[in-house]
Amino acid sequence: MNEMQSYGQRAMGQDAHKLAEVTDKVLFGDIWERRELSKRDRSVITVAALVAMYRLEQLPFHLNLALENGVTKGELIEVITHLAFYSGWPSAASAIKLLSSAAEQD
Repeated sequence: MNEMQSYGQRAMGQDAHKLAEVTDKVLFGDIWERRELSKRDRSVITVAALVAMYRLEQLPFHLNLALENGVTKGELIEVITHLAFYSGWPSAASAIKLLSSAAEQD
């Protein structure tokens, strides 16, 4: 994470300093850096979980991160299409719309 301001600080640092710190040090500094799964695989898992739980607020960040981590737009479309049958049409339709917005920014 070489950004001037970390993920946690950008997302919640002004209001929730400790949550931002834990996000940066534990989630992105430790969990996302473990060697047992690639960052690409972690992105696919995270996107799938967010779509399945209908967590749309967090999804744009993780769709963009997945694209940065080497997951293609086509693969994300396939993940979301597959999830439509398990997590429901509304969550998949909303995720596809968010993916289109994320992919346009690239």
